[in-house]
Amino acid sequence: MSDREEFLTWLGGDYAAAERAMMSGDDGPRRAIWSQTEPVSVLGAWRNAVGRAALVEAFEVLTTSFSDCTDWAFDLISYDVVGDLAYSVGYERMTASVDGEPRTFTLRVTQVYRREGDAWRVVHRHADAA
Repeated sequence: MSDREEFLTWLGGDYAAAERAMMSGDDGPRRAIWSQTEPVSVLGAWRNAVGRAALVEAFEVLTTSFSDCTDWAFDLISYDVVGDLAYSVGYERMTASVDGEPRTFTLRVTQVYRREGDAWRVVHRHADAA
């Protein structure tokens, strides 16, 4: 399997599962796919964070708002893998409850990833409402 194929498999597997869990109020899988190694950062649609401690806090706060994800999809527009770094650009489309109210929304998302050992890890996320 090529590096690009391996990355796409991870993106459609562990990454997608972590985001679905996050939108259902479980940040554990999302924490697991994020790098433990600094620097990490989020410029988010709901919250920003720089550094692992701030990132974990942001995820914990977000889990109190999200629940009942019934649909989540990532429409990949562009991506590349160069050595141990990768990026992706696309739209995350989801239906979940936000503060108890069912909503359907779309986020524009650009992310940067780093291969650490034998796994891909997210190191930066920028998301905003489409």
